[in-house]
Parts: sequence; structure tokens; C-alpha cells
Amino acid sequence: MLTLRHLQTFALSVLMLASCSKTTVAQPFVNNEATKNILAEVIYEKSDSIEVEQLLAAPLQGDTILFYARHFLGRPYVGATLEVHDPEWLVVNLRGLDCTTLIETVLALSVTRQQGGTTFAQYCSNLERIRYRGGQRGDYTTRLHYFTWWKNDNQSKGFVREITGRPFTGRMTVSNTYMTQHPDKYAMLVAHPEFRPIITRMERSENGPDGTFLPTNAVGRGPQALNMINNGDIIGIVKMSGGIDISHLGFAVWGSDGKLHLLNASSLHKRVVEETMTLQQYLIRQKRLGIKVLRPCVG
Repeated sequence: MLTLRHLQTFALSVLMLASCSKTTVAQPFVNNEATKNILAEVIYEKSDSIEVEQLLAAPLQGDTILFYARHFLGRPYVGATLEVHDPEWLVVNLRGLDCTTLIETVLALSVTRQQGGTTFAQYCSNLERIRYRGGQRGDYTTRLHYFTWWKNDNQSKGFVREITGRPFTGRMTVSNTYMTQHPDKYAMLVAHPEFRPIITRMERSENGPDGTFLPTNAVGRGPQALNMINNGDIIGIVKMSGGIDISHLGFAVWGSDGKLHLLNASSLHKRVVEETMTLQQYLIRQKRLGIKVLRPCVG
């Protein structure tokens, strides 16, 4: 059953299909008081702010998303870097990345660059808009914990749009329940049991049919058959079991072998890598169903 939120997200997605460049992402950055004051509630080290501003000023080479993503190749994989402050503050950590924070870091850098932003505060403002529901950081429950939440919210904000096409024949049904079923695995849910019913309501509100995905048996096709997928697109690895919709994230890379590969913060390799195996081989080894694909709305 479609909820009002599903209908609103669908309507906004349809409006954005024609061109990402017409979304709010492309507008010049407004250096307002909220942006200037954002650093008061940001957890970071000086090296993070220096690196961000150096990257915003660096000459771009090729695709913006892959330029920034490849900058982090070799960076250590570190999980749970956002679970460091109660109440919820914005965490910036470029020293160690997981699959989600790599995506958010690269997207925030690319968006800020497109807007003409040059400062760490401007980057933090965009990172906050990407990471939190409606772009507004509140308590822990406002963070977009599941991929479907992240996808829907960031489509409505104009940061990404979902890619589909004829080969996307898998039917996606979201049944996110992992946080509700395993609250003991989340320090903030242990510390704040009052958050648990809020998370449960959010899970239920966004569960249900969610369009299509590209099945694993089709992911091995070449660039002609999969011409709707570009270098730098965001790849969500479809799991749809155990109460989790998407198990892993990365960026699409068309290899010299004419096959899709995955650039990702890998818990297996313990660092950010551009996989030598094809994306299809990766999916088969991980016993995954296929992929969701999002197009970052940046030039």
C-alpha cells in the first residue's frame, strides 16, 4: 500500500528525471548565518578541514564523483565513526570511512564544488543536508539509517535520482526491520530506549514496494546493454533479507574489460578499493540479488 510519503517521493522523482542540473543542487551556495555557525556542533579534526578545503580547490580531472572517490583509495575502512557524540552532532571523519560515509563524503564534496563553495563550513552544511531527513539534523532518529530512507530523502532534496531501464526487471520490496529487531547493536538505541518506537514507525512507513533493481544475472552485460549506468553512479547492493534492504554501497566504474566494477570502502579489504573482480563476480560471491543505481546530480 502506497503511503503519502511514497506518492510525494514518486512525484518529485518524476519531476527530476529530465535533468539533474535543474535541481537545487546546482544553485550557488548561500553563505548564511546557519552555515557560518554550523561548526559549533561538528566533530572533526583539523586534518579533516584542511583536506576538505584542499580538495575543493584542487584542479578536477575527469568525472567529479570518481575524481573525489579515487582520492580516497587506500584510506582505512573504519565502521561506526558516526556514533561518537550524544546528542547527535555532525561527524566529519576523512581518516577512516565505511561504505556509507564514503558515499556521503564524495557527494558532499561534489555538490559543494558545483555550488562554488570553497570552505569547510560549506561542505559541512551540504553533508548535513545529505545525511539527515529533510536536510535537518535533530536527534539520532533524524539520521537516514537505511539506504531506502537515504535514497527517497535525497531524491526529494535533488541530490540524486534513481536510474531504471529495461534490464531492471527485479521487483524490490523493502522490509527494513533490523534496527527494531536488534536495538542492542546500536549504542544510541541502548542509551535512548525512547528512540526505538520512533525508528519502528519509520521502518513501517517506508517498507513496501520500491520499484525495480538490476538482477545479478544482468549486471555482467557490457556498456552498450547497460548504457543507462555511468561512471560514478551510486551502487546499492540488494539484499532484501534479514531485515535489511541494501547491504553495501559503492560507486560504479566501467573497467577496461568492458565490465562494471565497484569502488567501495571494503570491510573485506579493510580499505577503500577499486575492485579487480567485476561487479557481477562480487555479487555472486556475496550471494546478492542485484543492484539499485542512483545518479548523483552533479556535473
